[in-house]
Amino acid sequence: MLSKQITIVIPCKNEGINIYDCIGLIAKQQFINDTKVIIADVSDEEESFWWLWKAQADFKYKLDIEVIDGGFPAKGRLEGSKLATTPYILFLDADIMLANDRTLVNCYEMALAYDTDLLTVPFKTEKGWNWAFRLFDLSQWISYVIGTPFAIGGFQFFKTKVYWEVGGYIEDELFAEDYSISSKISPKKFMIYRFYGAWTSARRFKNKGIWWMIQIMIKSYLNRNNPQFFKHHHNYWS
Repeated sequence: MLSKQITIVIPCKNEGINIYDCIGLIAKQQFINDTKVIIADVSDEEESFWWLWKAQADFKYKLDIEVIDGGFPAKGRLEGSKLATTPYILFLDADIMLANDRTLVNCYEMALAYDTDLLTVPFKTEKGWNWAFRLFDLSQWISYVIGTPFAIGGFQFFKTKVYWEVGGYIEDELFAEDYSISSKISPKKFMIYRFYGAWTSARRFKNKGIWWMIQIMIKSYLNRNNPQFFKHHHNYWS
């Protein structure tokens, strides 16, 4: 049973039906019964409150769902992680859909077999935009090769002990907080598991553009030892 091994933490703000669909697909994962799912929510829209309530009502037969106060993603993930008592924490975004019902059990088995401290997976997305994610995969691989692993916050499968050893999420980081924490992991203990079991929308690329995303990734790398850089939002949330 995954319930004794994994706690899932999801930051959420006005995700609407996304959070319902996300939880629904978690509920379909193999060996998922009674797994703790912590939703760190900071929504202020009635529609999102309704979908969150419906997710709790519809999937309580399968999951142990708890909703707590959240904030920006780093804050939400930090607060959720404080409640985790399992050997592993999965940080999952509300718009990440686990399209394959073996995603979590496969990730757990790989993390266990290779004794990884942090594991992530590539994403599939909308037709016509998968090339953007494959470009991101390339930049992620380059980051790994040069010694600063990058696991996107949408799917970070952490060994809990190591997550706290590197300091956990820093709540006042407003930008690239996922890179900030994953870059602290030893490359030898980091895995990009090539299992395409996760799907997400292309909204980030559509909103900001590919070139903007590439530029900000480069800036994040150059500022990897500058904590103040990550405490500014750099217009990411605008």
